[in-house]
Amino acid sequence: MAQTGTQHVFDVSLSDVDRGVYTQLSLKVARHPSESEAYMLTRVLAFALEHQEGIAFTQGLSATDEPALWVRDLTGQLRAWIEVGTPDAARLHKASKACNRVVVYCHKDMRVYTNSLMGQKVHAPERVSIVPLERRFIEAVAAKIERRNAMSISVNESELYVDLGGESFTTTLARVGLPG
Repeated sequence: MAQTGTQHVFDVSLSDVDRGVYTQLSLKVARHPSESEAYMLTRVLAFALEHQEGIAFTQGLSATDEPALWVRDLTGQLRAWIEVGTPDAARLHKASKACNRVVVYCHKDMRVYTNSLMGQKVHAPERVSIVPLERRFIEAVAAKIERRNAMSISVNESELYVDLGGESFTTTLARVGLPG
């Protein structure tokens, strides 16, 4: 018998001073049986950090031709392709052909990831940005995840603050381009 996903609820108070986004989010996130808590947390953070009208979780790991998240306008036109993890150059190539904005939230070793992309062909590489998230930060926050979570996410001057499970965590946010 196939395993089913585990449902997690995140009630998020989002205060992104850098983008002028202040809102309350109630996210129901299904964690695929093969998905780590670190990956799921990175999806939740990406949703919050990219929050805008039209953002949605996709079928994710269940659909290999979709990103973790995307942003569509009211006509259904794809506006942003948001990946989590370490997508290969072929996937980034496909994504940058599909829309003008591609973002990768990388919760793994950034150096290893960017080295894997060196010399690879990606359509319109200037459309792709990578947001490296410190592995220790992700692992520490992920260790606090439960089935129901009250979470506060704040961004101010490129500093990311997360309060979860009675603890506070912080890391620096950066956006980098593809390696040359």
